[in-house]
Amino acid sequence: MVFFQETKQSDISAQFAKSLWPGDDMDFMVVDSDGAAGGLLCIWKTNVFKLTQCCCTRNCILFSGTFSPDFDCVFVNIYAPNDVSKRGKFWEVMLKLRADFNNPWCLAGDFNEIRHLGERRGCSRRDKGMMDFNQFIETMELTDPPMMGRQFTWCNSNDGERWSRIDRVLMASEWVERFKLKLWGLERTISDHCPLLLMEDGRDWGPRPFRFINAWSLHPQFRKLVKKAWEDSSISGWAGYVIMRKLKDLRLALKKWNCSLPMELVLNPAW
Repeated sequence: MVFFQETKQSDISAQFAKSLWPGDDMDFMVVDSDGAAGGLLCIWKTNVFKLTQCCCTRNCILFSGTFSPDFDCVFVNIYAPNDVSKRGKFWEVMLKLRADFNNPWCLAGDFNEIRHLGERRGCSRRDKGMMDFNQFIETMELTDPPMMGRQFTWCNSNDGERWSRIDRVLMASEWVERFKLKLWGLERTISDHCPLLLMEDGRDWGPRPFRFINAWSLHPQFRKLVKKAWEDSSISGWAGYVIMRKLKDLRLALKKWNCSLPMELVLNPAW
């Protein structure tokens, strides 16, 4: 399933939607842009999600159904208004829709708001907007999963001095209990927003301590060992993933090297 915001397309055809999808097993919903502003598009595999109900506004596409094999849920593709007062009214609309769609919600997209000041750099403060957004999340009883891979999701492309995390995924607790989901911020390319990837992943990608003995750096072979381990670790992928894997390989190399050292040197590292 994929959500697009700001398509800037006033008439998206089935042919165009299919050109964005790798197979014939697909269905889609669209909200046309207002000229060159806005626009929403959702595409999903029909053998994974069975649509039963839907509705849309200028700022969202909501569709309810069954996520394979038996999880009844609601998806919402979000492109919240830029104006603070209009955004507050939009949260009110979402709260009213929540009463009509009782299954667990998953909202994703551009919320055009942050939750705290640490999610913004070089941008103006908008305390009211943050308060309204946090109140909306609390009232809806939504979970805001941590994003791995990067801190911000938007950057002004002109000078790169302003950064914000205004894109995110919010979900009901039932999603967290049912699936082992991880949220990744991917590399930003042609857009001023980075794509988000929400995927089920049972592996533990959480932070683990990188134990390090300071005396290792005094060993004459230490620098050579680190350089070799780093260069021998041939990993492809986005930058955050590459760093993570290289550090993991380096940790294993250091662990193996430490085990090969004489015990008296480990306990009394006076090289």
